[in-house]
Amino acid sequence: MGNLLNIIKSNAAETLEITTGFWHHLHSNPELSFKEQQTSNFVAKVLKDNNIEVFEGLNGNGLIGIIKGAKSGKTIGIRAELDALPITENTNLGYTSKNKGSMHACGHDIHMASLLGAAILISRIKDELSGKILLIFESGEELLPGGATQIIDSEIFKLNRPDAIFAFHVLPELAAGKAGFCEGQYMASGDEIHITVKGKGGHAALPHTTVNPILIASKLLLDLKDFIDTKSPSHIPSILSFGKVTANGATNIIPDDVQIEGTFRTMDEEWRRNAHKLIEKISNDTCQSLGGDCIVDIRKGYPSIFNNPEICNRAKKLTQEYLGHSNVIDLDRRMTTDDFAYFSQIIPSVFFRLGVGFENGGNHQLHSSTFIVNQDILKYSSGLLTWISYNMSKP
Repeated sequence: MGNLLNIIKSNAAETLEITTGFWHHLHSNPELSFKEQQTSNFVAKVLKDNNIEVFEGLNGNGLIGIIKGAKSGKTIGIRAELDALPITENTNLGYTSKNKGSMHACGHDIHMASLLGAAILISRIKDELSGKILLIFESGEELLPGGATQIIDSEIFKLNRPDAIFAFHVLPELAAGKAGFCEGQYMASGDEIHITVKGKGGHAALPHTTVNPILIASKLLLDLKDFIDTKSPSHIPSILSFGKVTANGATNIIPDDVQIEGTFRTMDEEWRRNAHKLIEKISNDTCQSLGGDCIVDIRKGYPSIFNNPEICNRAKKLTQEYLGHSNVIDLDRRMTTDDFAYFSQIIPSVFFRLGVGFENGGNHQLHSSTFIVNQDILKYSSGLLTWISYNMSKP
């Protein structure tokens, strides 16, 4: 074990400059969800240049590379995402985004560069490798309906269905060189809630002639908060948050309707279905009790992510071997979402975190225009993915 581990670490150090070059190129050339044609082309070229079989155009820009080991074994999948966010970058980095209004502010560029680096490292140890490694690059993770289902529905994925699948996500709160794992339910499902509250508009000086949808919407927001506070099962994390209320009236105009937009997140599918029904019922009852009406549109998003306990524990131990025990921590559950959840619903999966934070602080949050990663992560990420893949593919 020690000899191959040292070989992987040595190869990772040797190819660090190449992997960093991949990252700089990807960061400088971000493309938005489902529009990642040039990004997909770049990834495909790197894989082909390293004699890796590539299957492109998987219901869009998604692609899969396959590395076959010399020995029989399991099929292991590793996923990265192609898309960037609709954010104008404000970092002044030497490799800042060239595409105004598009930025890799969620670390997908690091994910891709790490997986490309791992592809090179895995190719170098093919003679020692068991089974097959699927290098999965999916389109549109940041935008519903996401690209994971397109990968899952592709013929090449079905023919090479993984026995286990992995993905990591950068975490700015964790220093570079550290990793975090959480067994079982890790991340939430995420649904969009759109409610149109309908009243009767009119002159603000004659409120008795109107049915004010703003007042109805205000009451509805409180009723929905009370619902989530009192009806949610105590053992199931749940969040119902509203971030947008639009009432196109004026100081002297009561509008006809108000739009409310928010998100519902939880970690149990049965409760998720029941909560949708309750949100609709409470909305209708509240609005009608005050003389109005409503239209409730619940747009179902990604399911929750479940980390297979056995596979997660093995991956955690392998990460401890690669990074050192003190650099691997246990994570709390999160109410954020990721469409990797679709994989985790059907295949034993592990979604873990790698730190990109700086020891001296000054870290910026994901999805911000000033998001900067500590590039030291690339000293570890490709080698770690290689080490996990090599060991997990053994029969």
